[in-house]
Amino acid sequence: MTLGQATRFSLAALLHVCCSSRPPLPPQAIALNDEGIGYLAVGDLETADTRFRLALEYNPHFVEALVNLGLVELERGNFSRAGQLLERARRINEHVAQPHHGLGVLAERVGDREDAAAHYRAALAVDPGFAPTRLNLARVLFDANELYHAKAEFAKLTQVAPDLAEGHAGLAETLIRLGRRREAERIVQSQASRFPESTGLQVLLARSELRSKQIARAVQRLNHIALRGDGDAALAYSWLAIAELAQGRPAHAVGAAKRALALDADSRVARHALAAALTELGAVHAPAGDHPDAYPVR
Repeated sequence: MTLGQATRFSLAALLHVCCSSRPPLPPQAIALNDEGIGYLAVGDLETADTRFRLALEYNPHFVEALVNLGLVELERGNFSRAGQLLERARRINEHVAQPHHGLGVLAERVGDREDAAAHYRAALAVDPGFAPTRLNLARVLFDANELYHAKAEFAKLTQVAPDLAEGHAGLAETLIRLGRRREAERIVQSQASRFPESTGLQVLLARSELRSKQIARAVQRLNHIALRGDGDAALAYSWLAIAELAQGRPAHAVGAAKRALALDADSRVARHALAAALTELGAVHAPAGDHPDAYPVR
């Protein structure tokens, strides 16, 4: 995904959703599958692999375990093997959403967004309430600049999964891109307090504060995210660079942008801030950068 660098969706668990259900299967198989999900969630691929394989020994047609094993191979970068497992799961039962969803994730990984969207739509045709797929489809449409369709999917997501912060953040970001900033502001203001740990919503709130010249508040909010030291630090540093520009401190903006780019070389916000700062400092060969509101933000 690239739903950009201002609403980074903390989606490891959703993008690579693990499948859990309670079919009429041996209880040992279900327990092993659930244990494997826990290990996959923390990145212990070897133990997860073993649990899913043991679950399949109890029942080789355990669709959820097959999908989860495919996701393990996907995480390992074994795309061909992942595809084989996911296709096998789909052949066993095409009337559940998980195999279609997994194939969509695989298609995204190999860069085929059109195929990914088709798989996600197939999953939603089976289960319209499957939130991970709805979110992924919305992101794919957003990245393809199909903003009206993306908005529709994000809006549906807020209804089927109202407790999922990413849906509200994605809807607000899409509305910004559509020029409907007031509607976006209302969403951000109402949901940021509801989801204080949502980086996407907190960064959107900081952006709102920057626009309204509440720079100190925005900086404090962004610093709080940066100090977590997790995967969202690059996003926070990118917007801190924009905040430094707003304060007329291009040298400090260069520093923040470089810290962001050291963590995420693809950050368009950081590239924009660095280019603007270097231009202000009189650099002859300032790198090109997009305006922060002119691209999809993660």
